[in-house]
Amino acid sequence: MTKGIPMTGILLTGTSSDAGKSALVTGLCGALRQRGIDVAPFKSQNMSNNSMVCPDGAEIGRAQYLQATAAGVTPEAAMNPVLLKPGTDRRSFIVLMGRPDGELDAGEYATGRKHLAEAAYDAYSDLASRHELIVCEGAGSPAEINLRAGDYVNMGLARHFGLPTVIIGDIDRGGVLASLYGTWALLEAEDRALLKGYIINKFRGDGALLEPGLQEITTRTGLANLGVMPWLEDVWFDGEDALQVDRWPAQSGAGDRLVVAAVRLPRISNSTDIDALATEPGVEVQVTADPATCARADLVVLPGSRATVDDLDWLRKRGIAQAIVQRRREDKPILGICGGFEMMANTIDDDIESSAGSVPGLGVLPARFRFDAEKVVRTAQYHFDELAVDGYEIHHGRFEVDGGEAFLDGVRSGNSFGTMLHGSLENDGFRRRFLHMVARNTGSTWEPDDARPGYQQLRATMIRTLSTAMAEYVDADAMLAMTGLAR
Repeated sequence: MTKGIPMTGILLTGTSSDAGKSALVTGLCGALRQRGIDVAPFKSQNMSNNSMVCPDGAEIGRAQYLQATAAGVTPEAAMNPVLLKPGTDRRSFIVLMGRPDGELDAGEYATGRKHLAEAAYDAYSDLASRHELIVCEGAGSPAEINLRAGDYVNMGLARHFGLPTVIIGDIDRGGVLASLYGTWALLEAEDRALLKGYIINKFRGDGALLEPGLQEITTRTGLANLGVMPWLEDVWFDGEDALQVDRWPAQSGAGDRLVVAAVRLPRISNSTDIDALATEPGVEVQVTADPATCARADLVVLPGSRATVDDLDWLRKRGIAQAIVQRRREDKPILGICGGFEMMANTIDDDIESSAGSVPGLGVLPARFRFDAEKVVRTAQYHFDELAVDGYEIHHGRFEVDGGEAFLDGVRSGNSFGTMLHGSLENDGFRRRFLHMVARNTGSTWEPDDARPGYQQLRATMIRTLSTAMAEYVDADAMLAMTGLAR
């Protein structure tokens, strides 16, 4: 444990990926904030292509951005000091303290991250010196003993700072009792000594049937049962890379149904751009890799990519590129965001991400892209008619246009649109006006319903619901006592 700096924190880790760590850290931050505690989130290392830009221009994982929102603090690089953005199955791009910092090969993952660990520990110390309590999120499972030697996000972090650690088990997967016990059993004694309790997540059913199993887990491990979180039907938070707009409940709307085909790229980046579309009544978002679905949809969206040239090649092999080119000939609506915009251009010169040099794009927008070594990371505001549209940019690509009309920070040609601006669709006014324009241009009678809650309002409601559930179903007093902050 670091000497000389008073710091208090707790680590929430899981029996597996997607056990609900991000959501429960968000909920705990919100619940503790309601108690008047100055709390901040922290995750040593994220591996994700879903990221956000902080007010100071630093890039961090989207989950930590939302957790900071729940905690009522300004998002910053120290909350996610290491962000690994997978470019291939064996290589990730490093974002260190919010800025690009080279690459990491798969063979270096277990042993080549010493400087990353040191940066993460320094960031935690800095954050903890400025806040009353740090709620840390682990990654994957602490029982990945093959990676323990280089770990600084699970038990490596806990050991370094003496953090009490809570295990989250996802009962919806099945086998949660075995997962909890197996996690405890696999850890070495020094790590196991920091485990203090467990939380069951995503429970639905009769709690009386579960109780004997939990009592036995507590008896065998000595870990405290800190609560059972119910399945919350309309509450979730963004996965690290998944494009799962089906989580938004479909709502009926006025006029025809408007169908949006969102292409599921292999190296999709900032897939959360699509989420806001699925909140609109009467809009059906189909996540697809099927050319026929792309051909018949009212709107096709090409989202961002962390490997633009490789994903463009995948589009061609799947037949989706041909469907998009045909849509352009027929002037059917297409929207490209960041990497998707780059693919729609005439040419792409890339000596940075793929080292492929000059490659032909889809040729549906009058633009030429060149990848620059200096990465653009910033918040930005543009206008669509008289509407101000806020968002953020994360890209190496610079473009020049030869014709067309201005569209946000990009270009429009007929019903083909390209922009580098992530988050534009989270602006309710812009999203609804853009979709209404798509509907008019396709002959649809779909109409936006401005009386329905907007995207940010729905997000805020989810955070409140999750925070309230954490306060009701999880023993926050016991968790605070573990940290020495008992109220």
